[in-house]
This record gives sequence, C-alpha cells and structure tokens, in this order.
Amino acid sequence: MNENIQNILFDIEQYIDNQFKTNQPNSLYEPIRYIMSLGGKRIRPLLCILASQLYKTDYQKVIPSAYAIELFHNFSLVHDDIMDNAPLRRGLPTLHEKYDTNTGILSGDVMLIYVYEYLLKNADNQATNIISIFNKTSIEVCEGQQMDMDFEKSNSIKIADYLKMIELKTAVLLGAALQIGGILGGANDSDAKCLYQFGVNIGIAFQIQDDILDTFGDPTKFGKKVGGDISNHKKTLLHLLALQNANDFQISRINKAYDHEEEQTKIQSVTAIFKELNVQVLALEYQQNYYKIAFDYLEKVNVDKNKKQDIIQLATNLFNREN
Repeated sequence: MNENIQNILFDIEQYIDNQFKTNQPNSLYEPIRYIMSLGGKRIRPLLCILASQLYKTDYQKVIPSAYAIELFHNFSLVHDDIMDNAPLRRGLPTLHEKYDTNTGILSGDVMLIYVYEYLLKNADNQATNIISIFNKTSIEVCEGQQMDMDFEKSNSIKIADYLKMIELKTAVLLGAALQIGGILGGANDSDAKCLYQFGVNIGIAFQIQDDILDTFGDPTKFGKKVGGDISNHKKTLLHLLALQNANDFQISRINKAYDHEEEQTKIQSVTAIFKELNVQVLALEYQQNYYKIAFDYLEKVNVDKNKKQDIIQLATNLFNREN
C-alpha cells in the first residue's frame, strides 16, 4: 500500500474517531461510536477520496462526504444484523447484541439522518446532484436487501437474479462512492458516470470473490469461518452454478448434502460436489468478466493514466485478496 493511500486511511480513521464525541444522550451515540470503531477496510470512503484526487490533489474537503458513505454503510450493517439476528460483526458483538435491539434501531436511524449532513458539508453547487445520486443508491441498497431476504424462501432463483441482487445490495454503493468523489473533485458528467460503472462492476467482482473465498478460501487467511454460506444454505453464485450444471442425480446429491444436520459434514459434502462440478472455475469466469468491464470503464475516464494508479492498485489488491 503506497504512502498516499496510507495517508488517506489515516485521515479517514482520525475523522471517524473525532465524530459524536460529545453528542447527548450518550446512550444513543455511544453505540454509533462503537460500530464505527470496529474497523473494516474503509474501501468506500477510500474510493470516494481517490476518485476526487483524479481531478484535485487536496482531498480534505471531501473527507466529510467520504465519511458519510462509510456511515451509511455501517448504518445498513446495523439494521442487517438485526434482521439476520447476527451475534457477531468483525469478530465482536453486533450493536444490538452489545446494547439491545431498540437501541440498534434508533442509533441506526440517527446514523442515516446524519449521513445527509456530512454528505453535503462541502458539496457547494453540487448538492442537488449528490443528494439525487445518494437517494437512488440508498433505495437500491434496500431493494437488494429485500431481494436477498426473498431468496431465502425461494427455490427458483436464476443466476441473473442473484447478480442483480448483489449489484443492488453491495455494488451500487461502491459506484456511488466513486461518482460522488469524482463530482466533488471536479469530474464532468461523462467521467462521473464512468467512475460509477467502474465501481458497480468492480463491486460485483468483489462479491463473487467473497462467495469463492467463503467456500474455497484458506481457513488460516480468510477473515470468517470457511463454509459459512453452505452452513446457512445461502444461494450464492457457487450454489446456483452447481444447480445449473448438475444432472438430476447430482442435484439429488446436492439437496441431500445440504440436509446434513452435522455442520462440518454438510460443508465437506457440498464442497466436494462443488469441486466435482468445477464451480470455482466457472465463478472465476464471471468474476473476471466483471473485472474486465470495470477496467474498461476506468479506461474511459478522461484523465492521465498515471493519476489512476492508486485506484488501479487498490482494485487489483482487493481482487487478489485472500481474506
């Protein structure tokens, strides 16, 4: 990671640490400080600032908007964790587990409201444009979350449905982070739209990478338990590719494998069938296709290629990650 990216990450963390320190009542704001302190890769605010730097080196005025996007991301995690009844987030108790569900809902609500304040701190004459982009993205994230919940009760999901769901639930926020950062830096409309498409397509590629790592990742390097998607019977791209490429006998075996009550047996049985059907290779083809589309859009952004190197480095490192 180069010096510029390290400096940006340092400034993002400093800014995060300094928010909501004295807000009252403490019982409302302490949970926000807690969830924001749990870390993560800070990809969204980092992309926002790197996009602004394509046009303007000094990024200090962009930090509040970058923070707003990270605040929205964490707000969505707080409410997702409540809906999923999840006990852990990044290895520590989720907000609603550490405090209580009502606090989780209310703290999440106020996080969302503050997003608008931070988003517009230095928006100047681009406020209407930025709000429009953010509102569209927020609605799409909710639509993606609902699709994900609907998939749990459906046995007729197509690969195209799944790809649309991860686009909405995960990828559009990456696109919006880049588009908003570009606009704040001075991008024209064409460049801003290309940055958005770069973010969306790289976001889909990242999510497919997560699907692959969840089943085939190295347990010593992967940040979560390997096999979690199988254990929870998540209808990931791997699962859908397996069903698409299996014969009737193999489909029967897949269904039987998922019915195992013993978790490790279930994970091992399903993984063995996935290997038999070559789904890891098939999923990688999807991932590489979205990765290529993303970089085709980045190529169209009308700035010197040298200015794009930090974004290229970040995306490449994430693409090749093992956790």
